[in-house]
Amino acid sequence: MTNRPREPLRLHVPEPNARPGQHTDFSYLHLFPAGVARRPPIDVAPADTADLSYALVRVLDDDGRAVGPWAPVADVALLKRGLVAMLRTRAFDAKMLTAQRQKKISFYMQCLGEEAIATAHALALEAGDMCFPTYRQQGLLLARDDIPMAELMCQLMSNERDPMKGRQLPVMYSYKRAGFFTISGNLATQFIQAVGWAMASAIKGDTKIASGWIGDGATAEADFHTALTFAHVYRAPVILNVVNNQWAISTFQAIAGGEATTFAARGVGCGIASLRVDGNDFLAVLAASRWAAERARSNLGPTLIEWVTYRAGAHSTSDDPSRYRPADDWEHFPLGDPIERLKRHLIVLGVWSDDEHERTRKALEAEVAAAQKEAERHGTLLDGHIPPLESMFEDVFASMPPHLRDQLRQAREAEAARRAGKEA
Repeated sequence: MTNRPREPLRLHVPEPNARPGQHTDFSYLHLFPAGVARRPPIDVAPADTADLSYALVRVLDDDGRAVGPWAPVADVALLKRGLVAMLRTRAFDAKMLTAQRQKKISFYMQCLGEEAIATAHALALEAGDMCFPTYRQQGLLLARDDIPMAELMCQLMSNERDPMKGRQLPVMYSYKRAGFFTISGNLATQFIQAVGWAMASAIKGDTKIASGWIGDGATAEADFHTALTFAHVYRAPVILNVVNNQWAISTFQAIAGGEATTFAARGVGCGIASLRVDGNDFLAVLAASRWAAERARSNLGPTLIEWVTYRAGAHSTSDDPSRYRPADDWEHFPLGDPIERLKRHLIVLGVWSDDEHERTRKALEAEVAAAQKEAERHGTLLDGHIPPLESMFEDVFASMPPHLRDQLRQAREAEAARRAGKEA
């Protein structure tokens, strides 16, 4: 034992690389060139994916070429469909953001800069698979051709045609027929729900897999770790998606544990095959999603994928990101814009052009505008065309019990009194 005085103990509190007015140094991301990450067989042992949980699976290089072992077989029609899906998602987001500012809806959350992740993943799944999304995966729905945009907008407006009857916050969609589990505002619940659903699919002897979604910040929740334990122990047929968009509201991803390690590495530590993937590279997302889906369908167990991306916009319409990060971060993000990167690739292939891109963008904006016009025919927050009061109490029990009938009576009386007061 030494008698030398010891320094006082201290804690380390992670800080982002830059605050407003500064320039972010994105070197903390530990990026790798496109094409260098190896592609293991789908029956690889989870421990043997440790290097891939620190590397970065990328396909598109800076010149728009698809390179390396993860490059999927070129399917031009599918890639065009993916580009259109991303453009549609961005146009939808922009229009709904404006609608919120016009007080037609109360709240909205964009996925600006993250469009490739959900849209490419959707194209890698099969009918009957179930997604357990959070509130920035609208691309899972907008990549499909059987989900009317007007219906989504009615949910956002909580109007007379809202399929959720005003019972959910805006953006919290639910589409059983599309394999889109009801969105919950509670963090991390999606992972344990996805693992449980996947286990049930296996118990029934079905062939359907689950895909769970979570943000980098929500990995700090206990449900995240519980889900990993059950997925590992029972080799559940599930894909566990961690969207690392660098920010959880105003909290930098390092606070959730992304500073000294990666989120993908947590999967390996729990005995789960794990990948760290460029989330702004549509081809990389498609390839990694297909790999993980095939692994799940082949009874080889779960896969955890960390999608490295950037939340280009605000966390929600209630957030002002300029208060806690540089306003121009998105312009300097080294993984670029997912739409521009896939556009460049298609141009390199000779199957796309700037003119066709512009025509498609304008056509999609017109499509979104027409859908909004249709949705507004059924009401917005501005005109009070909302589901009837009774819908709050219906569909809870097969037959409404006495205590709910009494609450409904009280609610009607309170509403009548409110209206009488306004008329007076």
